[in-house]
Amino acid sequence: MLKIFLLCGWLFSTDSVPLGETTAGNSQVLTLDECIGYAIKHNPLRTKQEAQSRMYNISRQEAVAGFLPSLSASFSVSSNFGRGVDPETNTYISTSTFGNSYSIYSQLTLFDGLSTFYNASLAKINQLFGRQQLQNVKDQIALETMELYFNALYYKGTVAFAEQQLQESSDNLKSFQRMEELGMKAAPDVAEIRAKEAEDRYLLTQQRNLLKLEMIKLKEKMNFPIEDDFEIEQVNGNSPAGMVSAVSLDNTATIFNNAQTSLPKLLASGQTLKATEAEYKIIRGRLFPTITLEAGFSTGFSRLMDGTPYMSFKEQLKNRQGSYIGVGISIPLFDRLSRPSEARRAKQRFVIARSEHEAAMRQVYSEIEQAVADVEGLKDETVSAMEKTVAMAEAHRVNVRKYEEGLINAIELTTSANRLLNARVSELHAQLKYQLKYRLLNYYKGETTWTEF
Repeated sequence: MLKIFLLCGWLFSTDSVPLGETTAGNSQVLTLDECIGYAIKHNPLRTKQEAQSRMYNISRQEAVAGFLPSLSASFSVSSNFGRGVDPETNTYISTSTFGNSYSIYSQLTLFDGLSTFYNASLAKINQLFGRQQLQNVKDQIALETMELYFNALYYKGTVAFAEQQLQESSDNLKSFQRMEELGMKAAPDVAEIRAKEAEDRYLLTQQRNLLKLEMIKLKEKMNFPIEDDFEIEQVNGNSPAGMVSAVSLDNTATIFNNAQTSLPKLLASGQTLKATEAEYKIIRGRLFPTITLEAGFSTGFSRLMDGTPYMSFKEQLKNRQGSYIGVGISIPLFDRLSRPSEARRAKQRFVIARSEHEAAMRQVYSEIEQAVADVEGLKDETVSAMEKTVAMAEAHRVNVRKYEEGLINAIELTTSANRLLNARVSELHAQLKYQLKYRLLNYYKGETTWTEF
């Protein structure tokens, strides 16, 4: 009987938002969406990715500013002692002088092999990549939280079944002890029921411990305060009638086509491919000459420190004004093959990124294909499990009456109870597994998103 619990548990586990209401024991009751929202908001990975996205935004602003001319200004003050040049006559003198100068310089890149253009494109691509990666992080947190939530629901259900089984065994033990006192039941039969009651008590303790472990994992994923507790509730559609709904007739190819335009994982992979292509074009552009337009303006003031008269500060600034404009060309002739080698490496990085994108698309297609098969198979499995539970429940009721009438022994009654318990556990496992896979399939179809968190 214990094997079915362990087997189903293994199969299931491998495959500030407003919180819920408060129970009488002051323990919060959180729904699946509330747990997902809390986990997304408080997970450190989300904070890290948001900071990375802000850095991408800053890089985008910097790249756009690369099209603007640079502008710089300078100011200097100097004092010359001994032999120097007379700023008025431009002849050598031996008198100390004092002076200062002012200048403004501007430079505009006219052509750099389109590196500036592709750098702006790369910054925009990275900005979009940051958004998609942030959403992908949210989705992964949500999916992992959802899986842990369903795991906890499973053990919450097994605890309820174990409690029900223990209550039935305890009632039977009390009843059979009275029958033994009246001579209606033999001591071996009562001993068998007592052993069954002890086994069920152990099973209940085991399932409660497993539930605690799953709740610890769920709290860890949510980054929920350690000192606080909360309860979980059944998800919508958990009833047999509402749970086994019809699966969409969309085939794998149709769902995959939708996923290519909505799934953050694939969108981020596509942006990575575009980014490596832009990086290759940026580095390739550095092999071309760079043409710049330069302009500047300067003026200054000076005087002799021997007490002779000098022109006023204002007049000197006006008379000594000078400006220039020019075009500069920088041609990379030979830099020990540094730039060509970097361009070839960038091209190979682009080839690698393209292969990784194709692999990511293939992986997602396989995941969708598996999810479709799981949903279809689990739907039929759940229906069969529900029918089996109904049949086992009816058979157990009959066996209870047979035992009371002395037609079967205690061992046969225990076997009947265990078969009913196993059927209920199997039905619970199939139901929750179906719901998990059905929600995963809706995620691939783009019908389930967590953009609001």
